[in-house]
Amino acid sequence: MKLLVTGGAGFIGSALVRAAIKRDYDVVNLDSLTYAGSLENLSSVHDHPKYTFIHADIRDKAQLQEVFEVHNPGSVMHFAAESHVDRSIDDAGAFIETNIVGTYNLLEAARRYWTRVQKPSSFRFHHISTDEVYGSLGELGQFSEKTAYAPSSPYSAAKASSDHLVSAWGSTYDLPVLITNCSNNYGPYHLPEKLIPLIIINALDGNPLPVYGTGNNVRDWLYVDDHVDALLAVLERGKLGRRYNIGGDNEVKNIDMVLKICAILDEKIPAERSYKNLISFVQDRPGHDYRYSIDSSRIKDELGWKPSVCLEEGLRKTVQWYIDNQAWWRPLQQRKGVGERLGKRI
Repeated sequence: MKLLVTGGAGFIGSALVRAAIKRDYDVVNLDSLTYAGSLENLSSVHDHPKYTFIHADIRDKAQLQEVFEVHNPGSVMHFAAESHVDRSIDDAGAFIETNIVGTYNLLEAARRYWTRVQKPSSFRFHHISTDEVYGSLGELGQFSEKTAYAPSSPYSAAKASSDHLVSAWGSTYDLPVLITNCSNNYGPYHLPEKLIPLIIINALDGNPLPVYGTGNNVRDWLYVDDHVDALLAVLERGKLGRRYNIGGDNEVKNIDMVLKICAILDEKIPAERSYKNLISFVQDRPGHDYRYSIDSSRIKDELGWKPSVCLEEGLRKTVQWYIDNQAWWRPLQQRKGVGERLGKRI
C-alpha cells in the first residue's frame, strides 16, 4: 500500500514514516516544513526507494489535488496540524487555518480522488487527533470514545473541529474514515518547546526548568513508538467510521515528571547539585486543563494493541537520546520562539 502522510516531518509523523517504511509501505510525505517539522527527523529513510518527500501545504488546494493525481495513494494518514497549546493562546489564527481549513481541503481532495478511482474498498482516511478535545477531568474518571467534546484552548477547539469534519465526511459522503485520539506523546525527535525535551535540554544547559503553576496537572504519557504501532493497527484493522482512544497507561503529575527526569540526569551526568534545584514554578497558562486520562479498552479489545514501553524505560531512552543527539536539537534552539513557554505571557 502507498500511504500519503501529511505532516510526516513532525515528531509523531516522522516516527510513523520510519516505521511504515520498515513494514514495506511506500510513503509519500507531504509537509510544509514549519518550525515544527524537520527533514533531519527522516535522515534514516531519506534515500530509501519507498520514500518520497513533497514540500507542500494542506492549506493549498491546488497542491493537494496535484499530489493525489500524481501519486495515487492507497490511504491517507493525516498528522499535519499546528499543535502547541501555548502558541494557540498567543495566535489562534494559524490553528484555524491549518487544523480546520487545511483538514477540509484534504478531505475534499481525498473524496474527489477516491470517487475518481471508483471508491476502492481498501482506501482509508485516518485522522490523527488528541485527547485534549475532551477537555479536562477531575481527580477521577477517564476519557472514552463516548466522552462529550469540551475543548479548552484554541488548539483543542481547532482539533475538535477537524475531528467533526472528518466524521461528517464519513457520514455524509461515505468516505472511509478512521479517527484516533491519543494522550501526550514523548520520545526522540520531540520539539524542544514541549515539556519533556524542554526540561532535558534546559537541565543539560544549566537553565531554569519552568513548571506551570504548582505542577499538579496530570497527563497520561505514551511513548511515540507505541503510538505508531497503535496507528498502524487502526489503519490496517480498524472498523470504518470508528474512533479509537490511544493512551499509555502512565498518569503522572507534571512536577513528578520533571523530578523523574532530574533523577535520571543526576545518574547519567552528575552535577555539583541535583538538577531538581533548577526547577522554577512559573505563572500558569490560561485555561490549563487539570487532568487527562485515556481509557484504551476499545483498541485493546478490538485490535489487540497495548503499550509495550513503560514510563521508566521510555524516559531513560528519551533522556539518553537527547544527550547523544545535541547535533539535532542545538540548531533548533536558534529558531525563533522554539523552547519558549509562550502562553505565560498572557
